[in-house]
Amino acid sequence: MAGLAPGYRFTEHLIQLGDITFGQVDEAGVHWHCEKPEGWEGPETRMDLAQREADHGAWPSPAYLSERVITLSGKVFAPNRAACDEAFERLLAAAALTDTVLAVHETIPKQLVVRRSGKPLVQRLTGTVLEYSLLVTAADPRRYALDEQSGTTPLPSTTGGLVFPLAFPVSFSAVTVAGEIRAENTGSFETRPVLVIDGPVVAPTVFAQYDDGTVQRLAFSQALAAGDRLVIDTDAHSVILNGNAGRRRFLSVPSGWPVIPARSAVRFQFRSDTYSPTALLTARWRSAWI
Repeated sequence: MAGLAPGYRFTEHLIQLGDITFGQVDEAGVHWHCEKPEGWEGPETRMDLAQREADHGAWPSPAYLSERVITLSGKVFAPNRAACDEAFERLLAAAALTDTVLAVHETIPKQLVVRRSGKPLVQRLTGTVLEYSLLVTAADPRRYALDEQSGTTPLPSTTGGLVFPLAFPVSFSAVTVAGEIRAENTGSFETRPVLVIDGPVVAPTVFAQYDDGTVQRLAFSQALAAGDRLVIDTDAHSVILNGNAGRRRFLSVPSGWPVIPARSAVRFQFRSDTYSPTALLTARWRSAWI
């Protein structure tokens, strides 16, 4: 295997953990081999069963996905002892105690955010060959698209059109802003967006309209000044003003937190009783797979 050029790929799907790319030769001539990541195919499921009294079967509770536990294992071949020592340290650092992106470059590349959840096992087989096994866990079991999607809209408005008194020829042109963002999830599992509202705006409301006509409403009861930014994380159920102030108590979620269903789209509509031309709603999301 010696002499392969940096960047040479010897696997169909590259795997990235931190700054290591498994499945190819790096710039130092190190060959990073990784078997198929165990656990990538799916997490465990949580569900309770209550046995039916005097009847067959059981009563099931709602089912939920557990955290996703993944094991990365394989071998590393280095061109010399110094490169092997550096690869040893990189393996230990890649399985970090803080949030780290684990990505698999399939036809549609996908990623998880993981942390070390077990002792890294790195063994020196020779002076230039390592064998490793890294255990990491994704608290959020969804596999997300690498590319984040986003959309932005101001509050709805109409400008232009007829101006009186009329002068010929008459122009009927007008510009209408719908105040709406269409967010599509092309994955196989629901995803949860982040909604960002930039002021100034008084008591902004976001409506999530689904294809079946269902509407969910997020209503913030306070005013945002110019320069204020409110971040609503529908997964964490958090509402943060200007990066550090919790404002969850001022947000009304009467029909639940909105999600974007699998292979579907949601239209997020931005509204306020008082018009502000510089107020903005931004939606950010990633398609998700189970």
